[in-house]
Amino acid sequence: MRSLSHLNKYLYKYRVRLLSGLLFVSLSAWLKTYSVEYISESIDWVGKNMSQSAGFMPAALGHIVKLAILFFGITLISGFFLFLTRQTIIVTSRLIEYDLKNEVFEHYQKLDLAFYKRNNTGDLMNRISEDVSQVRNYVGPAIMYTTNTITIVAFTLIYMVKINLIYTLYVFSPLPILYFSVYYISNLINNRSTVVKQQLSVLFSKAQESFSGIRIIKSYMLEKTLVHDFEKECIEYKKKNMFLVNADALFQPFLMFLIGISMVLIIFVGGRQMLIGRVTSGEVLAFVIYVNNLIMPVASVGWITSLVQRAAASQTRINEFLQTEPTIKSEDEHPIEVSGELEFDKVSFIYPDTGIQALSDVSFKVGTQESLGIVGRTGSGKSTVAQLICRLYDTTSGVVWVDGKNIRHIPLSSLRSKVGYVPQEVFLFSDTIAANISFSTDGEGAELRKKVEQSAKDAAIYDNIIEFTDGFDTYVGERGVTLSGGQKQRVSIARAMLKAPAILVMDDCLSAVDTNTEQEILYNLQRYMQGRTTIIISHRVSSVKMCDKILLLEKGSVAEYGTHEQLIAANSHYKEMYEMQMTEELQGEKA
Repeated sequence: MRSLSHLNKYLYKYRVRLLSGLLFVSLSAWLKTYSVEYISESIDWVGKNMSQSAGFMPAALGHIVKLAILFFGITLISGFFLFLTRQTIIVTSRLIEYDLKNEVFEHYQKLDLAFYKRNNTGDLMNRISEDVSQVRNYVGPAIMYTTNTITIVAFTLIYMVKINLIYTLYVFSPLPILYFSVYYISNLINNRSTVVKQQLSVLFSKAQESFSGIRIIKSYMLEKTLVHDFEKECIEYKKKNMFLVNADALFQPFLMFLIGISMVLIIFVGGRQMLIGRVTSGEVLAFVIYVNNLIMPVASVGWITSLVQRAAASQTRINEFLQTEPTIKSEDEHPIEVSGELEFDKVSFIYPDTGIQALSDVSFKVGTQESLGIVGRTGSGKSTVAQLICRLYDTTSGVVWVDGKNIRHIPLSSLRSKVGYVPQEVFLFSDTIAANISFSTDGEGAELRKKVEQSAKDAAIYDNIIEFTDGFDTYVGERGVTLSGGQKQRVSIARAMLKAPAILVMDDCLSAVDTNTEQEILYNLQRYMQGRTTIIISHRVSSVKMCDKILLLEKGSVAEYGTHEQLIAANSHYKEMYEMQMTEELQGEKA
């Protein structure tokens, strides 16, 4: 239950609704219990007056009609209070579910890139959907039925003690056994529920990976293999769920057995008490009704306990992520202006999740409104430089300076709002092309559409877009599945251009376009680069030769640094790369 204390802030937030609901359910339970007194009194009245033959039938009929009207009125009022209970407690549970999902999603957005590399998407989705739904059952049905059970048992106990204390003790004697059985079985449910949740996360992950990689699966004809693997996980999920169901199934029959024992005690003890004149027949009948009224509330103890235990297991999983602190945080939240000067001062970086050293003692400087091209083989650390500029990671040693300030002292919102990042792995949302391009900026209407179209022209994707039936309103599907690799890259470039950032970082984002398209984009980019700091990362020398400075990385270290002309004149490795790629392009044109 300790994990569920996280919800206390929401229970306090909706305390008026919640307390009103508890009051309504208590009133409904009291009316249900209070009405039994009239039945008892009516039975005793009939017993006392049955010997009076004259006028008994009309009086009895009138008494029964009066009792029926009274019962109808009490039932109607009790039902109305039950309606109000659901309109308060159940609605409160939905509001808390809404708030909790937003809290989890908002926290997800704050967590750094390393967190997402450690945890799979299926598990993240399971915690924000299935686990939150289980928690809702605690703040809704569990609280409502727990209150109903407590109030009915309390009111019933009061009225039963009022009739006969000894008789009541006999009837309630099985309760200690009930308590210890609930305690034992609830522990089983809690442990097995946690195991079920973990297996469900595995199922979510399997399904998500299969849907995302469906093109690869079909191209390799692995459908049957994937179905077989998924079936194995489903069987495991069923097996673990059956363990949970078996524990759950112990409650109902055991509770009914204890209630049956109470009924036997009522008849046996009540009969003996009637013989010695300590209770009346009406009071014995009242005890029978009271115990019958307790059947559903007491029988629901197992179900309530199951709900609470499952909610506790789910909230524990939710808290695990909510208590995860992002390693990338702002030391100062006051917004500042970022003009774009960048400097790497003896920067080294080791990826925390793999332990691989990506950069070693890297230093360079890019002035405001200057451009830097970074080239190198695969694995030389080029993309790591881009991620450090965006502060997706923090350096292991050394300092990244932005406008003369340590990047760690610049608020993340100020930094990232001024950085336009085109990653190597393009991601497009399941929306229109226009929405994907305008994703990085606010605004709407004709003015925004005009800017979107201009950005598309600068990224050399405009002609492709207008050939689609719906033009810029074409839906690209999940992860942009309807577009080619080159088209997705150019849409991503257009998105960054529309943002008009102070720092533009392009991480090998021209790898999937042909040479002519690349030259068109670079031509437009030269105009666009005016007035902003630009970092162009590429494995093609032709993409970076126009930059003010060029950095060649080898195995995470700076191998060569200078202008295009200086590096060519120095007869360097950069020159070899340039000549080799120019030769390949010429041979390609001839072919």
